[in-house]
Amino acid sequence: MEILKCTKLKKQIKSKILVDDISFSINKGDVVGFIGPNGAGKSTIIKLILGLMKLSSGNVEINGYDIEKNFVKAIEKVGAIVENPDLYMYLSGYDNLKITANYYKNISQNRIEDVIKIIGLEKQIKDKVSTYSLGMKQRLAIGEAIINQPELLILDEPTNGLDIEGIIEMRNLIKKLSQQGMAILISSHNLTEIDNLCNRIIAIKDGKIVTNDTIENFKKDVKNNVSYELKLNSLDKIEKFIFDYKFELLKDNIIKVYISKENISNLIKKLIENGYQIYSVQEVKISSEEAFLKKVGDKKDD
Repeated sequence: MEILKCTKLKKQIKSKILVDDISFSINKGDVVGFIGPNGAGKSTIIKLILGLMKLSSGNVEINGYDIEKNFVKAIEKVGAIVENPDLYMYLSGYDNLKITANYYKNISQNRIEDVIKIIGLEKQIKDKVSTYSLGMKQRLAIGEAIINQPELLILDEPTNGLDIEGIIEMRNLIKKLSQQGMAILISSHNLTEIDNLCNRIIAIKDGKIVTNDTIENFKKDVKNNVSYELKLNSLDKIEKFIFDYKFELLKDNIIKVYISKENISNLIKKLIENGYQIYSVQEVKISSEEAFLKKVGDKKDD
């Protein structure tokens, strides 16, 4: 069942295009990793989905309701944590949940008790939030986001700043919510956490989708990624012959080229034909993180 459908989303401010031609969908029970470097457009897309920013063109549908034409119906079954969770530090965890529950109609006491169990804060729920660890605060924030039993949950960097124990607790909570049928969109720049939490990955670069696939297929693609270090007699004008590939110029006339096994022999042949002497060729496996960064690049401001 399709919970979220984004079709050709575009956001433009004056002459600057923030995101363009963004199309994807999320089904019930999906955990989708929304990943990209800072500045790629992840936060902009999330704000467009939540109706916090007006679309330049395209449309967002949540449970079949258009976010701009029928905002109340579209958003009523959505929970979200965007940026830092807003909690009352001087109140107890229970009081925070109770205040959030009062924003909605017909949130029962039983539902509040269920949420406390889901987020695993039964023993600490009457303590002041100021005494909570960062991981406990994050779980409480998720509790607030799911108090109205949303069908779509959007989380922005849910494991950011957590210690190992907090990360494991967050993983377990997200998996539990997914098993209950909730569709979850997780925005992150941490590929390892996306790998551990998600069944699909959507990668963003310069406001466009560059990958929309299952984690399994993404891993297969990564396994096929290798780089080669070639030691040559000279690197003079080498860019002229390798412009089709990503590369790094290293010291001692060594060049590192990101290229498939199928294409390396053709590159070597081309270099020899153009007068380069090749002293050595070394295959270097690259990590999932490195492969991802080479694909999407790295920017600093979001």
